[in-house]
Amino acid sequence: MTQRRLSLFGATGSVGQSTLDLVRRDGETWQVGVLSAHSDVAELAKLAKEFRPDVAVIADEARHTELKDALAGTGIETAAGADALVEAAQRPTDLVMAAIVGTAGLAPTMAALAAGYDVALANKEALVSAGALMMAVARTSGSTILPVDSEHNAIFQCLAGGRIDQVRRIILTASGGPFRTMSSADMAIVTPAQAVAHPNWSMGAKISVDSATMMNKGLELIEAHHLFPVGLDRIEILVHPQSVIHSLVEYIDCSTLAQLGSPDMRIPISSALAWPQRMATPCAPLDLASIARLDFEAPDEVRFPATALCRAAIAEGGARPAQLNAANEVAVAAFLAGRISFPAIVDTVRRVIDAAAPATPSSLQDIFSVDAASRAAAQQFVDQYEHA
Repeated sequence: MTQRRLSLFGATGSVGQSTLDLVRRDGETWQVGVLSAHSDVAELAKLAKEFRPDVAVIADEARHTELKDALAGTGIETAAGADALVEAAQRPTDLVMAAIVGTAGLAPTMAALAAGYDVALANKEALVSAGALMMAVARTSGSTILPVDSEHNAIFQCLAGGRIDQVRRIILTASGGPFRTMSSADMAIVTPAQAVAHPNWSMGAKISVDSATMMNKGLELIEAHHLFPVGLDRIEILVHPQSVIHSLVEYIDCSTLAQLGSPDMRIPISSALAWPQRMATPCAPLDLASIARLDFEAPDEVRFPATALCRAAIAEGGARPAQLNAANEVAVAAFLAGRISFPAIVDTVRRVIDAAAPATPSSLQDIFSVDAASRAAAQQFVDQYEHA
């Protein structure tokens, strides 16, 4: 059996851990060439000793010495910093798993695409901020972007064997998050602990808060617009509290295909790892008789205005999605730190977008400039909330 090489960026996060769980179970198929982490040296070193990559990269340059000491005598190369992540992404591989959270993952993801490697994309912020640039690079190099988000992976699967020009509608499903039935008044006083308690999925704090505000679904709408070019007016959001149907594709003949599965990220990850084949997973199979019912409802954009804000941002295009993403990252961090209220997250994003209209980015550096300016503006609004 021919082994395939895997470069994994974001190895210590939830997607990275789920990826390595599948690799561990199918070790004869995979040779891990790159492992990276943001700052968790202990976990990165532990994983490096198990999977024996060519190089282990820590994004936090201040912790490079610690990583070198932890891997001394193993023969595993170490590196640190943003440039090292880009260099690692350019190393020969069969598949890059892009699972770094936030715009920190944008440069290595772009480097992997430019090098012509297939990319399993779990970093939605990269595609939101620089979707047009990323898709253009992928087209030029011949790279395939394999979506790992459960919703986009579901759409990808439903489109297999179909033609994008025969799609009538794409429907992104949303759990509705932990506050789906909560009043606006009650949401005004929710705590970070409540916001990260997702009813169905086990996720990191940032994405859990995004799910609670429904910003996550808005970001996914922007992603879908880039990945599946059917037109923004043909992409809809449907709240489905059970998180059993992960998304649907309706064709022009009015037949609708849906992908169903347990809320376990190892299912869409396995789809990306094995594409165009499939691989066995340890995930629980669906027991529809036990589930008994599937509920659906339209999103409430009065209580959850983030989805409308995201749709408006991608409709306008240009720098708007990058502004939105940067401001949201700052606002979510401020909420988790107890500095602003839950409703102030989306309010901060809206205020950043309303305050400036940057030129359309034409390069990665332009994206980073918009990102930096938007973060600074968001921080100013956070300070104002805090001192109000």
